Amino acid sequence: MTVMSGKRAFLELLKQEGVEVLFGNPGTTELPLMDALAVDNDLRYVLGLQEAVVMGMADGYAQASGKLAVANLHVTPGLGNAMGMLYDAQKAGSPILVTAGQHDQDFNQTEPILYADLPPIARPLVKWSVEVHRLQDLPLLVHRAVKTALAPPTGPVFLSLPGDILKNEADLDLMAPTRIAPRVRGDRDAIAAAAQLLAEAKRPLIMAGDAVAQSRALAELVELAELIGAPVYAELIPNTASFPSSHPLFRGAMGRMQPAIRKILDQYDVMLSVGADLFALSLPSDVAPVPPGLKIIHLDIDPWELGKNYPAAVAMLGDPKGTLPELSAAARERMSSGARGDARARLTSASAATLAELEALKAKARSLAGQTPVHPLALINAIGEMLPKDAVVIDETVSSGGGLRQLVKSDDPQSFFGLRGGGIGWGLPASIGVKIALPDRPVIALVGDGSAMYTCQALWTAARYKIGVVFVIFNNTSYRILKQRLFASRGYAAQVDTYVGMELNNPAIDFVGLARSLGIAAERAKTVHDATDLIGQGLKGGGPLLVEVELDREFK
Repeated sequence: MTVMSGKRAFLELLKQEGVEVLFGNPGTTELPLMDALAVDNDLRYVLGLQEAVVMGMADGYAQASGKLAVANLHVTPGLGNAMGMLYDAQKAGSPILVTAGQHDQDFNQTEPILYADLPPIARPLVKWSVEVHRLQDLPLLVHRAVKTALAPPTGPVFLSLPGDILKNEADLDLMAPTRIAPRVRGDRDAIAAAAQLLAEAKRPLIMAGDAVAQSRALAELVELAELIGAPVYAELIPNTASFPSSHPLFRGAMGRMQPAIRKILDQYDVMLSVGADLFALSLPSDVAPVPPGLKIIHLDIDPWELGKNYPAAVAMLGDPKGTLPELSAAARERMSSGARGDARARLTSASAATLAELEALKAKARSLAGQTPVHPLALINAIGEMLPKDAVVIDETVSSGGGLRQLVKSDDPQSFFGLRGGGIGWGLPASIGVKIALPDRPVIALVGDGSAMYTCQALWTAARYKIGVVFVIFNNTSYRILKQRLFASRGYAAQVDTYVGMELNNPAIDFVGLARSLGIAAERAKTVHDATDLIGQGLKGGGPLLVEVELDREFK
């Protein structure tokens, strides 16, 4: 037991939990904490100029490092500013301790400026939300929050820190961290049932979800896919490299429209989903994405996801890393010699089809390489061809990212991160968090112009801390995805070719000027060659660089 202040105890508790970086934006309710940080030499504080930026950085850091991230926000408006990015973090399962300062408890009855009851505001988007009411409870609640954030399925938690808790002193037992072992193995009988279905399948398919990358189980999934000769699709909105993109069984991500999904699934008799989302879609449709009669084997670390939307013939609660080896072994035992021969034939056929499709996609991209303004497919292909093997790609291209998962190599679980939740503005700050987590790997952020304007303040943080990310702005001067969807509805907008609220011109946004005003070196590219030349210089230079690429505006 040691007498110490709450502010000092909080920092010591974070260090006990292995925290190295705090992402924050301070206000008056955070002043006690900032005072303690002034004399702490162990924790790195990274300042974001708006709370959405803070949350995005923490999210990127948590995903790339696999460690706990900490985001420190400012009371009610600060928490409100962060909510969109907190939603993305929730969908990505990012382990983040989100804290917000609160007024002194004996002052709150007066309803001071900026006050609101914080835990209920955060609760819908976190695993657990609480306010500390006694200093003596601070160690217990911090350790409980961190344990909960890191326990499978991982995700953000929220802790409200009143000013009096941080300023007061008490005789405290800091206790010790607890970690829940993550390698949950699927039920033995369920593994046997799933293995039997896979052994008998004539046309199996695998959906690979983020849980594969998060559990570092790519090799295990490759072994199973090759064993049964099954093509592998990434889930609809992948935010990780859940399967090596260069593997000939990898088919990329399915489109997010029900008819496109149904067209693919109609070809198969058994679908194995490994941690994949089945299926989060953007718009309703009369077409059911899953055909009747398709047998689903569903493995996930989150019981909520199992059979959530479509009945599963076998539903297994388990971690991919812990469960896939047993599933592969059980399937191998049950496969007859004929089944093994059929699987080898499927492997050969699927690999050939994938390679042929990839070559056709590359040929199309190369045929568009001389076009100006730049065609996004040509740009993505050129970037994929010039990136070093250890590059990390952050993807928020939204409507301009067609072919990215096939054309840009991402073969390890830390090589690719995408916008999982769909709340735009994530890419710029997330890439900064990723680079802080992976300082020795080149990081490139591919971000649409509309998305970039949500969190452009993140560029200042990159400049301030000399964080060497290459930011590529895919500028089509519009909310292109909205124009695509509205055009597809064949309503008034399509008839009169008028898209209200979807044009980002008159005036045009000068991303080069904007970046330079925030301390970032920036250049504009009008051709594919210009873009890749600048990107190459940026990757070699070591400092942050923004490259604005003028894209073709076509959306129909």
